[in-house]
Amino acid sequence: MTTPDTLRILHEEHAALAAMLRSILLLLAQHRREGSLPDFAALRAMLFYVDEFPEKRHHYKESALLFPKLRQRTPLANELLDHLDGDHAQGEQAVRELEHSLLAFEMMGEARREAFEQAAQRYVDFYLTHMRHEEEEIIPLAQKLLTPEDWAELDKAFGANRDPLTGHEPEAEYRALFSRITNAVPAPIGLGARATTGR
Repeated sequence: MTTPDTLRILHEEHAALAAMLRSILLLLAQHRREGSLPDFAALRAMLFYVDEFPEKRHHYKESALLFPKLRQRTPLANELLDHLDGDHAQGEQAVRELEHSLLAFEMMGEARREAFEQAAQRYVDFYLTHMRHEEEEIIPLAQKLLTPEDWAELDKAFGANRDPLTGHEPEAEYRALFSRITNAVPAPIGLGARATTGR
């Protein structure tokens, strides 16, 4: 059996999101070392992307389509699926809180830098752990248990995601957003100068 489109899309979206989240931390670390303030507009654009695409499209389809199909096939993953569904439920609130923390940093300056950096680190750690559970436990289980009919339905739904960070042309209303992101974010996600690690 060929690899379902859904699995390719999930891997691509996870990889793109992980790279961008790590880019946020690299950029923050570089600006801290240089004693400079980050590009707040670029950070706002990056967090808005997380809210618009992974939270509202990617996660929604996992919880509404993929996870219920797995629950139908086996009860063995219910505890993990409950945990991941809980992550999805709190993810939207978590990114809004991070956006608020960024606004506080922008408005209040240096006094709020550390709080935002710590909040960003917690959020990135949370997200990377969540995606690792999906990649290492849920996707292999789906490959074993889901039927060709299941995959056909999922492929149609996930194929409509069209995330620009995985190579798709942005929808018209998102072009300015993705232009800002790609020009500010280091490779491999964007075109900006590569953030240095300080090593």
